[in-house]
Amino acid sequence: MSFRLSLIGFCLLLFGGTAYASPCATVKSRSDEWVTANIDALVRSARAAYEKDEALPAYERVLDGIANTLRRCKLSEDQGFISRYRVFIEYIEAASLYRQPDHELGFIVTDKQYFAETRQYVQIPEFLMDQGFLRSVSRFETLERAKSFLRRLNSNREPSEQLIFFSYRSRHLGTPDSKDSYGRLLIVVPGNAEKGVPEKWVQFGVPDSGARARVRNVSVVSAILGSDGTFNAYFKDFYRTYRRDRSISIDGRWELGYGDDKCVQCHKSGVLPIYPAPGSVNASEQQAVMEVNQRFLTYGSPRFGKYVDETKFGPGLSSASWDDRKRRFGVAFEGTEVAKAMTCAACHQEERLGALNWPMDRIVISSYIRGGQMPLGYELRSSDRAKLHEKLIQEYFATDKANPGILKSWLLSRLQ
Repeated sequence: MSFRLSLIGFCLLLFGGTAYASPCATVKSRSDEWVTANIDALVRSARAAYEKDEALPAYERVLDGIANTLRRCKLSEDQGFISRYRVFIEYIEAASLYRQPDHELGFIVTDKQYFAETRQYVQIPEFLMDQGFLRSVSRFETLERAKSFLRRLNSNREPSEQLIFFSYRSRHLGTPDSKDSYGRLLIVVPGNAEKGVPEKWVQFGVPDSGARARVRNVSVVSAILGSDGTFNAYFKDFYRTYRRDRSISIDGRWELGYGDDKCVQCHKSGVLPIYPAPGSVNASEQQAVMEVNQRFLTYGSPRFGKYVDETKFGPGLSSASWDDRKRRFGVAFEGTEVAKAMTCAACHQEERLGALNWPMDRIVISSYIRGGQMPLGYELRSSDRAKLHEKLIQEYFATDKANPGILKSWLLSRLQ
């Protein structure tokens, strides 16, 4: 409510005494005030949306309002305005793409164009479309039968082409079609970088033991490795359709009319490492979990083809300087275990695993930090992990005028 009132108050101040001036002319003449007020409103609403899903519509109204003003007043074409606020303009343009009806994925091109152009990378391998396998993988009780099928495939594959697979329960995420379904079967299908063949992470949602409701989702994340230490990641969700004759068909979720999600909001690192719920992986498959996570680390820095430029979203969690941190939390904070663990940006930056910047998924970020997976190498008490998450979010979303946080500083171009 505070950011909404402050923005309304600024608008009254800005337009109340200029009855004969057009709104766009007033924005241009008092551009610093307009930009600062809208950055504050955007960052505050973004933090509220990160912390609570119910606050997302308010954030989207702020984002839409800024984008509409930039467009209506042609500020993105005004060279003087661009020279002063380029970072802000490019951020709004990139962040607001998903608000267009044909850009649910949040990419530069339409969803239809993205899926058409990346089809060759994200198709489910034909051997995983076997009807017997699809029936087996669609029930918890027959999951071992599905794994036996995969083992038979491996018996005829070269060592470099061996499928890596295991079943597990997710710690934090259901499937797009069933929010309470946490079972998974992950199959990593090796690629060939020299031939441009993508490595595919194919993941089937699996219902709980005894569950009668079907889980439909199958997700594919592909990785095409480059020669420059980077890889391009591509995404697609599929839905299974269970027919009365026991046959199972698989089609794209978007093509079936169920829409899609902003993939990069969760997949900042392109492919996500797998941290199963404790006790959910068979002892015989523990090695496979280690193998896929080690494989992920060999891919390099994530890129997303020509479809999104993550640099437009700025630096991420923990990228503040120690001076900023001491001003915000006090000199004594520097020696605490929580402060020492605020090291996300050591790995999560453009040239490594991708920055953890807004928009980002609260469930993914929070569960990795509170669950002990991030940052690597730090043994913290549960209470300290909760504080760590709190401090990281406070530092990132702070809107203090004297000591703005990471996001506001970036939008004001103070971190360039």
